[in-house]
Amino acid sequence: MDKKRWKMLISGKVQGVYYRASTEKEANRLGLSGYARNLPDGRVEVIAEGSPEELQQLHQWCQEGPPAAKVTDIEVEEQRANGEFSNFGVRY
Repeated sequence: MDKKRWKMLISGKVQGVYYRASTEKEANRLGLSGYARNLPDGRVEVIAEGSPEELQQLHQWCQEGPPAAKVTDIEVEEQRANGEFSNFGVRY
């Protein structure tokens, strides 16, 4: 399987609404590795590695996020997968 790595920057009301924890749960369900973390500017950064299909499913999920979130934009940058992650977690 050809692994890909996506960096997603999620904008909107995405901090303080369990966005990272919910993303962690969804990414683990999909079998992805990487992390989600809050950025100082109010966005959430998601780095995820997995198959293109799994990444697309996570991207679709991130467009809605958890119930209290209001996503306004997602920037996606494809990067080289390097297998540095063993699971998906939240970073602080």
